[in-house]
Amino acid sequence: MAACCSCLIYVLTLGLISTSYFAIHTLSSPGSESSESNAIPEFLAFTVATNETDAYKQLRSSAELNFIKLQTLGMGRRWTGGDVLYGPGGGLKVNLLKDALESYKHMPDLIILFVDGYDTIMLSSVDNIISKFKEFDARIVFTAEPTIWPDPKLAKDYPETDSHYKYLNSGGYIGYANDLYTLLSAVSIKDSDDDQLMFTKLFLDEAIRSKHKIKLDYKAEIFQALSFAEDDVEVRWNDETGAFLYNKRHSTAPLIVQGNGKSKHLLNTLGNYLPNKWTPQAGCLTCAENKIDLSSLKPKNYPRVLLGVFIDKPTPFIEEFLAKVTALDYPPKKVSLFLYNNVSYHEEIVKSFIEKSDYLHIKTINPEDDIPYEDALSAAVEYCLQKSCDYYFMIQSEAHLDNADTLKLLIEQNKTIIAPMLVRPFKMWSNFWGAVSPAGFYARSFDYLDIIGDHRKGLWNTPYVSTAILINATLFQTKALRPIYKYQGLDPDMSFCAYYRDMYTFMYVDNQVIYGHLVSKDFFDTARTNPDFYEMRENKYDWDKRYLHEEYYENLKLGAATHQPCPDVYWFPIGSPRFCKELIEIVEAYGQWSDGSNNDSRLETGYEAVPTRDIHMNQVGLHGQWLEFLRVYVKPLQEKVFIGYHHDYPRSLMNFVVRYKPGEQPSLRPHHDSSTYTINIALNEAHKDFEGGGCHFLRYKCSVTDTRLGWMLMHPGRLTHYHEGLEVTEGTRYIMISFVDP
Repeated sequence: MAACCSCLIYVLTLGLISTSYFAIHTLSSPGSESSESNAIPEFLAFTVATNETDAYKQLRSSAELNFIKLQTLGMGRRWTGGDVLYGPGGGLKVNLLKDALESYKHMPDLIILFVDGYDTIMLSSVDNIISKFKEFDARIVFTAEPTIWPDPKLAKDYPETDSHYKYLNSGGYIGYANDLYTLLSAVSIKDSDDDQLMFTKLFLDEAIRSKHKIKLDYKAEIFQALSFAEDDVEVRWNDETGAFLYNKRHSTAPLIVQGNGKSKHLLNTLGNYLPNKWTPQAGCLTCAENKIDLSSLKPKNYPRVLLGVFIDKPTPFIEEFLAKVTALDYPPKKVSLFLYNNVSYHEEIVKSFIEKSDYLHIKTINPEDDIPYEDALSAAVEYCLQKSCDYYFMIQSEAHLDNADTLKLLIEQNKTIIAPMLVRPFKMWSNFWGAVSPAGFYARSFDYLDIIGDHRKGLWNTPYVSTAILINATLFQTKALRPIYKYQGLDPDMSFCAYYRDMYTFMYVDNQVIYGHLVSKDFFDTARTNPDFYEMRENKYDWDKRYLHEEYYENLKLGAATHQPCPDVYWFPIGSPRFCKELIEIVEAYGQWSDGSNNDSRLETGYEAVPTRDIHMNQVGLHGQWLEFLRVYVKPLQEKVFIGYHHDYPRSLMNFVVRYKPGEQPSLRPHHDSSTYTINIALNEAHKDFEGGGCHFLRYKCSVTDTRLGWMLMHPGRLTHYHEGLEVTEGTRYIMISFVDP
């Protein structure tokens, strides 16, 4: 599909295109000396649009980077060229261009370039464009594309060619002024008629084609149309010119690229690199442009921000999320808060957050208000307008902003819509898409993995952002440009992005610094006791922060001291106080402690030789997580002290919490464990929660009594470490036991 599908509203731009250092291309008048006063232009370029959208600014920027000065015709006028985003249209472009060429219609040596205004990037200088055009030995050259639009029945009338690009595309063409003016005037066209259909019929008229020596750019030597040719192109670099576009099918380097049809997303991705915006050596060459410096302002003069916090679904680690919102380094009196919570489970922590907040204004929507998520999103925009905010920063509950400077850094980038890059740790899931499929859903761009892996840093124009988005509120001044969260039957986040894509408003993601990360809400079950405890596999990063002992990773450092209270008995800090507290709460809430007899229906044999009062991890839904705990956290410690013993996946059938207390089961008789090695984690504190207790190793006449909260004893099982549980004389003692590799 050609450029007739490139925009809702077009702008016509007339400009003198110049070469390096803005030297204007001119011809001397016959019989006179060359001078600025009598110079005749050798080359003029035109583009079409009527609103100064981000897409138009991209074209203008690419022209400036190639020393091309643009002048705009038609800017601000009403578009009457049809709904070209979804169907035929664009005749207005022809009529505007014809009017613009009226003064040049008798100039046989003046070269005219036309490109569409909202889906084009200029990749090279005028000298290169003119030189390549003259190699065609043509009077007019049109872009060629693989598919025919808008009338497929005309395909049979096209000249034979071996090229994959065999059909005319009207989004870019170049020719001599007198021939182009004659061609544009050959037929009358309404503003709402289809310009590509008009040019196609003229091209298929053999007499007209021959008279004006009209050719198609079959090898993309000047023009590259991307639609249905996405796999043909890639960005390459060389030392002299930096980034350039390469056509693998024809081994050419196109000078102008157009994102016709549904290929605009790829065009915008290419626009992150072209023309020469990013290189592997220098990184982003344009990221510092147009930035603002908040540090030059006094806090009282900072922009006013509406902070929109949205908790639409149960979310793990909500405490940490809200704490990081509070920690954002921005003057509270310059911030108004809009908080939407649709989850009853989170009400207490949200209430506490609100009570401690010091924002200028606060508006809350609670579960009992029964307001749908998309309506709350729209209400936040209205609240932003009411409070005359300068920026609107929307944060969803899975977005953990670990960087307290996030808000300031995003404002300083001075973009209309920008998101901090956030990734689920250890996974490829992020808050942006590098590309969009033809159906409008996720597709992986060629650079996505490099961006989320921080191998490429910069500001990236993307088709989809979510979870944390900063919007410049100047966008809201035009009602048609305010966010829409119900669009084309899509969910709210996709509606937001699809609407702005259709409005040619760019959305950026920034990964120049580390901003934070995402949590996964996919399997969070609030019906469980302490559901965050179950998130070790889904949200390992946050689980580590909350539940691992603060000294755990010190254990793994080279040369770290190893505590050995008894021969071949090792002691490691592993669980945080909260780990211990919440695990006790989980098993006590379950409450079905074994009776301490030898009969145990939970075991395959139905018999326990040395019974305890306990609850197994599989009874409380933690068996799989606990095996992962053994693999990820326990195995590295085991390999450090029991050198030479290695299993990729430790096995354990017996993982259980034991409860010792007077009057129930205060101690455990001497025994060997059925394990290669055993771990024993103290879940509460000696001399505070209980008296007595501990583990005595009979062969070595060695006891460990003053157990430490969250510390793990590790010792061999079977023959060597015959041991007993010492009597608890007061209170209740809890320990977590695993028999590893039985």
